Amino acid sequence: MRKLILLLSFLLLPGLLALSATAQTQNEHWVSTWGTATILAIDPPLDWIRPPPANAQRQADAPPPPPSPIPPVPTELNNQTVRMIVRSSVAGERVRLQFANAQGIAPVQFGAVHVALHGEGSAIVAGSNHAVTFGGLPAVTVHPGSLVVSDPIDMAVPALTELVVSVYLPKATDARTTHALGLNTTYIVDGNQVAAAAMPDAATNRSYFWLTGVEVQAAATAGTIVTFGDSITDGFSTTADEHREWPALLAERLQAGNRTTQLGVINMGISGNRVLQTVTGQSALARFDRDVLARGGVRWIVLLEGINDINFTALPGAPESQHATTEGIIAGLSQLVDRAHARGIKVMGATMTPMGGLWLFNDKTEAMRQQVNEWIRTSGKYDALVDFDAVTRDPQKPGYMKTDHDSGDHIHPNDAGNAAMAEAIDVTAFLR
Repeated sequence: MRKLILLLSFLLLPGLLALSATAQTQNEHWVSTWGTATILAIDPPLDWIRPPPANAQRQADAPPPPPSPIPPVPTELNNQTVRMIVRSSVAGERVRLQFANAQGIAPVQFGAVHVALHGEGSAIVAGSNHAVTFGGLPAVTVHPGSLVVSDPIDMAVPALTELVVSVYLPKATDARTTHALGLNTTYIVDGNQVAAAAMPDAATNRSYFWLTGVEVQAAATAGTIVTFGDSITDGFSTTADEHREWPALLAERLQAGNRTTQLGVINMGISGNRVLQTVTGQSALARFDRDVLARGGVRWIVLLEGINDINFTALPGAPESQHATTEGIIAGLSQLVDRAHARGIKVMGATMTPMGGLWLFNDKTEAMRQQVNEWIRTSGKYDALVDFDAVTRDPQKPGYMKTDHDSGDHIHPNDAGNAAMAEAIDVTAFLR
């Protein structure tokens, strides 16, 4: 009998261990601490989008608008290492990375991936570098249209800490799956240098390649706020390498509070994004599932969209199919709120900031902006509200941005404008 019991024990042991491991995995709570939105499809033909004419409306004494902060990006990488810098928003005991081959052109092969704490410039903190594996293997192929999540890495990540993610591409690889406006310097060098202490001779960029998310294992009380929007959320006119965009500043406010340190913030803004139509990146309605609902630990969304639906409608060459209406924008925003609520996610509505002085600004575009903003304020559709319009507008000229908040292009807030927006958010709302 004793031998029979021992035999049964040996036979049952693997199953019991597997059940134990499964239970442990199911009890893990993973939360998005950083994220970015990649372009999910190749942009459609945009030959109808043209630059403003030479005689476009502009204040006579105004300086020319600042140049675009979006740099040219390589379309192919071959036997090269890309080193990218991200900043955590909420702390965790372990970390894992998420990569996407969003545009579905060809398989992408990573020969090696490392993650470390960031030092200065391209350097990593000595002793912090960790090899990243996928199913226990150091290399992984990301097939067209899919994403991969790494194995957990035993690496504690404090809040508001910069991480370095280094990816080696061993062969010619299409590099168009990017987030173009990364705002943090990216380093590109020849060969496999994922473990390099620094990359002094690297070419530099400010875009993210394939990297779409960083998750941390955190307490069950931890959660994430997704800031979902366009270039104003993306941080278009903020200072690079300083985390001055309003979502990053919101993360700092949360970590400074006594009751909100368990909340992270991820920035899902895409410059040029629209609610209804695909122009730069898939429309908000089309990308909502992957960029919001599929993210780990999402509790709240701050939704700031619609200004590009209005402005692209006003472009002189825009075909009728690209025109938006006030009613259409409101219906699209309402759909996003309904889809969030269906998943138990609350939504903070954000009013659109002023654009007076922009060459597309006229009575019609301003009326559309005001009407959508009034719906956001009064519809009762949202769980909370932040009035970005009221915070950034000039009291003497309500359709215009405050001079000290204007980056110079009359639509994108500068560092001071982003700071005012982050400060306007009632962070206690996220505790409901």
